[in-house]
Amino acid sequence: MNLDDVYVKVQDQLDQQLPFVVYRKSKTNYLNFFFQKNKTLHTVKKYLESGFVFAPFDHNKEAVLIPYNEDSFVKVKLPSYAIKGETEDLGKHTLFAKNQINKKEHIDLVQKGVRVINSGNLKKVVLSRKEEVPLSDSVNALGIFKDLISQYQNAFVYLWYHPRVGTWLGATPETLLESKGNEIDTMALAGTLPYHSNADVVWEEKESEEQKMVVDFIQKGLSLISNKIISSNTYTHRAGTLLHLRTDIKAIVDDNYSRNSKIKEVVEILHPTPAVCGLPREEAKFFILNNEGYDRKFYTGFLGELNLINASEVESNLFVNLRCMELEENKAIVYVGGGITKDSVPEKEWRETVRKTETIKKVLS
Repeated sequence: MNLDDVYVKVQDQLDQQLPFVVYRKSKTNYLNFFFQKNKTLHTVKKYLESGFVFAPFDHNKEAVLIPYNEDSFVKVKLPSYAIKGETEDLGKHTLFAKNQINKKEHIDLVQKGVRVINSGNLKKVVLSRKEEVPLSDSVNALGIFKDLISQYQNAFVYLWYHPRVGTWLGATPETLLESKGNEIDTMALAGTLPYHSNADVVWEEKESEEQKMVVDFIQKGLSLISNKIISSNTYTHRAGTLLHLRTDIKAIVDDNYSRNSKIKEVVEILHPTPAVCGLPREEAKFFILNNEGYDRKFYTGFLGELNLINASEVESNLFVNLRCMELEENKAIVYVGGGITKDSVPEKEWRETVRKTETIKKVLS
């Protein structure tokens, strides 16, 4: 198959309502395509399975699996014309003119979160919202995916479909875990600023503290399975038109440590991270489920390759489901959120969510 053949097959799967996922990893020029030949809904039980996993935010709900089969997996090289690179600037966008319907609700939610944090019950909570965007007849899932591929080279870009679940697309900058041999790689990603090509980047104390919370949580969790953890210096990472603080973290596990139990245990340690949930984790999750007022579904869940063989080694590459949308008839549901701490300013937090929606909505016009 070449690229055109893959796109024809993707459209065939959609037309026949058959499950599939097509994706491109960050900074690569290969497109990967899993597809099913029936409508069976497979789920992950013990993380011993091989295929593509799609997991919700709430870990008490089942993760969906598109199983790996040699005759239903395709990998093709992307030609240069399919990749434009990162968009340089936000440009002109209506930061205040749109989205006013949800503004008061979100600001009220952030204020409530700050009050709970100041009461001492939470250190941080990540609060989100969804926004419905009407779509014209000319906009479709495959077209959106092609635009995401073209514009977001530094993201994991995907189009996922199952007739019993729905259609999801995204361009996420955040790795949950990469597992190969006895190494586990992950990252702490927090804080958001708009990217402007000629502007100096200055991070405030709120963002730096938020980043440190995520780093400390991941390091503490991984110390349960590794006595050798290596962390990079924190640096500024660009994701499309946005900037984030990022710290890369690697854990070396013992050779005798079971590969399969490792993946399951690491997922349980990391998901959901403070970058998408909060601290303490269970208390933050309880607040989210009882106060956001909607079901996140797969937003801030995770997705990616589970137990695939590469050069005789079994690898897993999982990503946090950020910068994503769910497609329904004639509309896209865009999901977006931000980390709330004691220093959060509700109006500023609102603006951050608008910047994030504008980033992903670029491909919907």
